Amino acid sequence: MNTIRDRLWIWGHEAGSHDREYNTPAPSRMTPVEGACYLNVPNMIMVRYEGRPAPPYDQYARAFRPFNQFVWSIVGAGGETSEEEIDHVRRLAEQNPNMTGFMMDDFFRNDADQTVVYSPGQLADIRKRLVIEDRPLDLWVVLYQYQLDRPVQDHLVHCDVVSYWTWQAERLTQLEDDFARLEALSPQTRKVLGCYMWDYGNKKPMPLDLMKHQCEIGLRWLEEGRIEGMVFLASCICDLDIEAVEWTRGWIEEIVNQ
Repeated sequence: MNTIRDRLWIWGHEAGSHDREYNTPAPSRMTPVEGACYLNVPNMIMVRYEGRPAPPYDQYARAFRPFNQFVWSIVGAGGETSEEEIDHVRRLAEQNPNMTGFMMDDFFRNDADQTVVYSPGQLADIRKRLVIEDRPLDLWVVLYQYQLDRPVQDHLVHCDVVSYWTWQAERLTQLEDDFARLEALSPQTRKVLGCYMWDYGNKKPMPLDLMKHQCEIGLRWLEEGRIEGMVFLASCICDLDIEAVEWTRGWIEEIVNQ
């Protein structure tokens, strides 16, 4: 039988990735694997940030072999990607049977033209490349609450999993209504709930009441089958003595065996 722990993921970046941009309280030295161990979660989503780690990824990904599952980005933070990137990550999937998917981070860009990284037709072609022998891998995409009004449906039909995020903490008070909009928008995609442990949209600590709010809703949705998992972001803030991180660590310990 699955436990709650089996459905929990950590969002991994190289140590120190958020030190400069988001007003975090100190430099971080925690690696993605260390972050997963600290929170006691068995699944990893690894996303390149500002070009790190650099390819090839074979040796780096060896540390992920003990995880139940890991997913690696073919579109990194800020929407960065290339044909070579896809080739490198596909090779990881060939070498690691516990790699189960490809992540597209920041796919729906926030520039004035609201561009996307790939057209629906390009996504369809990419999906054909994501089959390893007889093992299809999931195509994941990030979608933010403030992007729900965009014309995203034609892209989402080519995705298997939507990783859904609320960028500014105060909007979490409307999480249930917003998520219902996503379900109506893309009923065919499986969904996981992204849980920030830092208020990145406002560059300040995540209020503890809102951290509890999103986690408790996520747990209920897991039990109801509305989501398949929860993702905690990010590994590179887990060693900074942040209240929301420490609360989350304790909360996970309480519920992992359900």
